[in-house]
Amino acid sequence: MKKAIILCLLIMPMWAQKLMIPMDLAQTDHLKAYGIAFWVLDQGINIEWLLNYRGGSFLIDYYANIDRECVLRGVTYETVDAGMMGTIYGTIDEQNMDSVLLEKAPDVAVYSPPDKQPWDDAVTLALEYAEIEYDVIFDHEVLTGKLKDYDWLHLHHEDFTGQYGKFYRSYHNAQWYKQQEADSKLIASQHGFPSVHELKKAVSRVILDYVQTGGFMFAMCSATDSFDIALAAGTTDIVASVYDGTPVDPAYAQKMDFNRGIAFENYRLYTDPNVYEYSTIDIPPSHMPTTKSAEADYFSLFEFSAKWDPVPTMLTQCHVGVIKGFMGQTTGFRRSTLKKSVVILGEVQNDEQIKYIHGNVGKGTYTFLAGHDPEDYRHYVGDPPTDLSLHRNSPGYRLILNNVLFPAAKKKDKKT
Repeated sequence: MKKAIILCLLIMPMWAQKLMIPMDLAQTDHLKAYGIAFWVLDQGINIEWLLNYRGGSFLIDYYANIDRECVLRGVTYETVDAGMMGTIYGTIDEQNMDSVLLEKAPDVAVYSPPDKQPWDDAVTLALEYAEIEYDVIFDHEVLTGKLKDYDWLHLHHEDFTGQYGKFYRSYHNAQWYKQQEADSKLIASQHGFPSVHELKKAVSRVILDYVQTGGFMFAMCSATDSFDIALAAGTTDIVASVYDGTPVDPAYAQKMDFNRGIAFENYRLYTDPNVYEYSTIDIPPSHMPTTKSAEADYFSLFEFSAKWDPVPTMLTQCHVGVIKGFMGQTTGFRRSTLKKSVVILGEVQNDEQIKYIHGNVGKGTYTFLAGHDPEDYRHYVGDPPTDLSLHRNSPGYRLILNNVLFPAAKKKDKKT
C-alpha cells in the first residue's frame, strides 16, 4: 500500500503548480532542455511553448518525475503557482508573445549514408546531445516508401546533384571519396538508375512529395541548394563526365526550370568539377576566399508576431537576437536568388547574405539553415566533432532544435 502511494505521488500532477523550464539566460543547458520537452511529450503529457516569453520557455503540469529528470539532465526549472501563472498569462496577452500547445513528439528521421563520412552533422550532434531519438534512413528507404513513417526529416550534408559534394579536385584520390563513389553507384544500379545523379534527382522528387503531403523538412549547408538544384534540373544532365561518363548537356542552362524548385531561382550553375561550388546561390562562394573574420561575422534573427505568425516565431526562439556566423560549403543564400514565397528568418544586416529561411510547400514546410556547424566557424574535412557539452547554451544549435520541436505544435486558426 505504501509503495502504491509513493508511485501515485511520482506520477500524478500537483494541480496547484506547474513546472517551467526557462529558456532565457537563466537556463544552464538550453540544448538538453529540448530533450526534456521531447521526453515529456513521449510520456503523453502536453507542453505549453511560451513564444517570446523568456526566450521561448516551456510550461508543464508539475509531476515529480519531470522534476527529477530535469535534475538528472542538468536542466534549470522553476515551480510556478496559480498566482504566478496569472501574471505570466497576463504578460503574454499584452505583449508580442503567445502560448502554443505541444501535443506529440514527432517521429524523426535523418537522411544520411549509413557509412561514416569524414565530417560531422550538426543536427545529429544536437539530437544525440539532447537525447532525442531518431532513425537514420537513406536512398533505399526513401525510394521504398519509408518516409511516410516520419513527421520530420533532416537532410544530412548530402549532394543531391550527384557530384559527390564537388570534392573532386581535392579528394578524388582519397579512399573515403572512392568508397562513397562506389557505394553510390551500387545503390543507383540496384534501383535501376544508370547514374548517381539520376538516382539523387529521383530521391529529391520523392522527398518533395513527402513535404507536399504534410512532412516537415530541415536541411543545412550543401543539402539546401543542391536539393533545389536537383529539382530544377529535372532530367537534364548537369554533371561533368568525371561523375557519369557523359558530358554536361550543352543546353542545360535553358532547360533548368526554377518552378520545380522550392526556394531559389535565377541562379547560375558551376559545372566545372574542379570548382568547389554548385551555383551562384551560395554567398560568399566556397571557391573564393572571404576576408571576413569569425569575430566580425554575425547574423540577426527576425522578430515575428507571435500571435499572427506562430511558425516563424517558433523557429526563431532564442535567448539572443544576434548569432555568430559560421561557414560551410553553402555558407549563405544570395538574397537575389530567393523566391518571393520564401520567409527570411535570419540575415546578415546590410548585406546580400541570408542565413536562415523557411517556406510552405503544399501541406508541409521546409527550413534551410546555411553553414555547417554553429560552433565551429570553419569545419574542415577530417576535423573532430564539436563537443556540445562545451556549448550547451549555443544559440545556433537552438535554431536546429526549434525545427525538430515545432512539428509537435497543435495547429490553430489565426486570431480574429
